Amino acid sequence: MLLQQQQELENHYLMDTYKRKPVAFVKGEGMRLYDEDGTEYLDFLAGVGAASLGYGNAQQVQAMQEQVAKLVHASNYYYVEGRGELAEKLNNLLNENPGATRKELWKTFFANSGTEAIEGAIKIARKYGAKHLEGADTIITARRSFHGRTLAALAATGQPSKQEAFQPLPEGFKHVDLNDIPAIKQALNQGVGCINACAVLLECVQGEGGVYPCTEEYLQTVRELPAAKGILLIIDEVQTGFYRTGSHPFAFQHYGIVPDVVAMAKGIGGGMPMGAVAARGVAAAVFEPGDHGSTFGGNSLAITAANATLDGLQKMDAAGHVAEVGAYLMQRLRELPGVVEIRGKGLMVGVEFEKAVAEQIVAAG
Repeated sequence: MLLQQQQELENHYLMDTYKRKPVAFVKGEGMRLYDEDGTEYLDFLAGVGAASLGYGNAQQVQAMQEQVAKLVHASNYYYVEGRGELAEKLNNLLNENPGATRKELWKTFFANSGTEAIEGAIKIARKYGAKHLEGADTIITARRSFHGRTLAALAATGQPSKQEAFQPLPEGFKHVDLNDIPAIKQALNQGVGCINACAVLLECVQGEGGVYPCTEEYLQTVRELPAAKGILLIIDEVQTGFYRTGSHPFAFQHYGIVPDVVAMAKGIGGGMPMGAVAARGVAAAVFEPGDHGSTFGGNSLAITAANATLDGLQKMDAAGHVAEVGAYLMQRLRELPGVVEIRGKGLMVGVEFEKAVAEQIVAAG
């Protein structure tokens, strides 16, 4: 009854933005979801990467219940209990970097989603370029990348099929092939093909683009060359962050680099709408009061959920768990017939088959 009722109501009143499966979930426990009849589903999507503690985590639920009873939302014009502590935790996680020669001070802006985090990063880059790079305003991104669905984030995305219907998009983005060192050098160096760049924006492991990791040589080059010119490196950790790639809190830490700006979301809130953009050094000082804001970003309930989520990830040793399970998953996938290639890190894994299997996957539900 619930499913039929929801289908009728949503088909009538909701915009047609998702091709939904015929199921309505009413409960979740761990990595399992349940419909109204009690049918159990094993969720391999983790709420599209957002349910980092699984469903119904007792500590997170208790913390949120207590916070709802006290205060859900006030205003960013005031101080918020737990927000400074969460920013400090992010600072510490961002400094868990074997490639860093010193500890950095990371400053954070809290938003509601990954797209908002990327928009914040773009605004940091543009104002930084205006202030420190004589008005440089171009942001270099990768083909096949995905950075969000709002207009500037969509313009940064390297997938023309997602952009065509929404032209004209904001200008000032240049796309180059991932892992193509000559192309990124040409885009950044003086000479033919040079552009007026203020930042490079990359995913260490492309998500929607097909789970393509950066090579170590490429990412080292993309760190060193812009740094020598004062150009910012922005890393999009919306999908890869919070141990999704195993061993480290963030994917960039596998490569021994230190970016200037990091956008994050999904796993930080454990299922609650939450995003953040963190910056260090000169980039962290770009914004002034009135430059950026968010009504709901970093409100009391979201902060409580995120604090509980990060505490839970530490308690369960997410770094070790994801590394171990990810290695096992890749090993077993390699044993399957018809597999051409397995790509990724940790539990962010893509599988390429000899033959098209999309229809069989859809048929399997």
